[in-house]
Amino acid sequence: MAADTETPPSSSSSSLQSQYPTIDPTTFDLIVCGTGLPESLLAAAAASAAKSVLHLDPNPFYGSHFTSLSLASLSSFLELPPSSHDSSPLPHPPAAAAEDSSTYEAVDVRRLRLYSDVETSGNFPEPSKGFLVDLPGPRILYCADAMVDLLLRSGASHHVEFKSVDATLIFWEGKLCAVPDSRQAIFRDRTLGLAEKNQMMKFLKLVQGHIDSDQCGNGGTAEEDGFVRIPAEDLEMPFADFLRSKRLPPKIRAMILYAITLADYDQENAESSKKLIVTKDGIESLALYTKSVARFPNALGAFIYPIYGHGELPQAFCRCAAVKGALYVLHMPVCALLFDKETGTYKGVKLASGQDIFSHQVVMDPSFEVPSSISPPNLACEGLNASSLSGRVAKGVCITGSSILPDSSNVLVIFPPKSLYSDQTTTIQVLQLSSNVAVCPPGLFLVYLSTPCDDAISGKKHINGAMNALFHVTNVDGPVPCNLSIETEGSEGENKPALKWSLVYSQELKQASFGAVCSSPMPDENLDYRNILETTKKLFTTMYPEEEFFPAIPASDNAEDDSSLPE
Repeated sequence: MAADTETPPSSSSSSLQSQYPTIDPTTFDLIVCGTGLPESLLAAAAASAAKSVLHLDPNPFYGSHFTSLSLASLSSFLELPPSSHDSSPLPHPPAAAAEDSSTYEAVDVRRLRLYSDVETSGNFPEPSKGFLVDLPGPRILYCADAMVDLLLRSGASHHVEFKSVDATLIFWEGKLCAVPDSRQAIFRDRTLGLAEKNQMMKFLKLVQGHIDSDQCGNGGTAEEDGFVRIPAEDLEMPFADFLRSKRLPPKIRAMILYAITLADYDQENAESSKKLIVTKDGIESLALYTKSVARFPNALGAFIYPIYGHGELPQAFCRCAAVKGALYVLHMPVCALLFDKETGTYKGVKLASGQDIFSHQVVMDPSFEVPSSISPPNLACEGLNASSLSGRVAKGVCITGSSILPDSSNVLVIFPPKSLYSDQTTTIQVLQLSSNVAVCPPGLFLVYLSTPCDDAISGKKHINGAMNALFHVTNVDGPVPCNLSIETEGSEGENKPALKWSLVYSQELKQASFGAVCSSPMPDENLDYRNILETTKKLFTTMYPEEEFFPAIPASDNAEDDSSLPE
């Protein structure tokens, strides 16, 4: 599937071409640079639409910013020297002979530094090679979300397997509380009074009636079909206000807002919230969650995680693209874009080998940028610029010796806004994984943390606060002072998992760019892929408005069904 080379590029211009494979043919419908999930989806969708695709990656591995790496590779990737992705244009290879080269000009691209403020603590546990760490983590999939449906429809589900997330917990008033995923679980919850349970059941009945009225599809009104719809004006109000109007207690509101609809920003203060969820969107997320619970007989919860990590997802779609004829070349940097000298239209790319490759369309990895100082004003390269940077997210990766929740392997933990600090306006999301998803050795656990932030200092403060709340943290001088405590229901909260190793860093958020040269998005601050998938569909439609994004393949070619996706 890939033409790859393990020999690093030589600085000698005479040996450059011998370091890289020669690509033939030299003209394609689409060139995609980067094998992250959005780029792999675009390559597979284009190949399915009978487009000729060249899929390149400057790295020697698949996945780009959506890959899964070993511990040593992760640290190296995050702390690449400035020469690997700073503001300097990539080195220019010697020009290769090409027809009509006088009609176009090359505009250099450079690599942005998208990771910073990297701090590690502790030593790699042995064996360190037994870990696979998700660069986009923490991340999960709803069992019924569009990404899962796309895996089934495209046939990519043949190449990846999943395990269920065993439990979802929320940090509330210093304790970890289970998030009920059914009416039975609500009635079993000893922390809720009878009145609160009745209010919750009444609310769920209202939501289910509204969902059923949307799905009946027989042409009658909701009243004629026996359903009670939520009034239109309520659907446009802030979801938190709607929940308060139904007299739901704060704890239940927090569970719905942050552990079920997975809101990233404070929803209780509409004026200051960066991303406010309205009732219509909240109900859609509740419907997705309800549909996800027990969709698969061997995954009883609402969420699943891919075995061997999220790096399996882009690889699955790369395999689909290769089957349809896409050509793959790893360890092949693009150092310049080619534009017509007269019209300024995009023509192709110049590779590190010196070869010029031409295409009608191009999609670039989000780490690429055309410096404005060297971009001629008449050239159509507005799609690649730093203006699409939209914020940052603080992330953490931890290794522990025991589970956050006894007798559970894969656990999602949500810290709602203000649950740790008064100035905490974002959700802190934590995902613990075990050896049963093949990302760490038996007896150890891999834990991801993330939270959106305005700056690295505040983001890392909140990440470290969550680590201190969940784990017994020590350093070379002894225990780290911490005033936070935690208890699970029915426990004394004394045996927090010991933190063996941790890494905390900051990642830039970069949105997709649309233009003559398109750029794919970075992993966003969300736990799921809904926004990334919608953006990817928009990119595809922009390039190929007449084509369907992954038409369903015949049943004979895709024997997967809903009951067999998770392992």
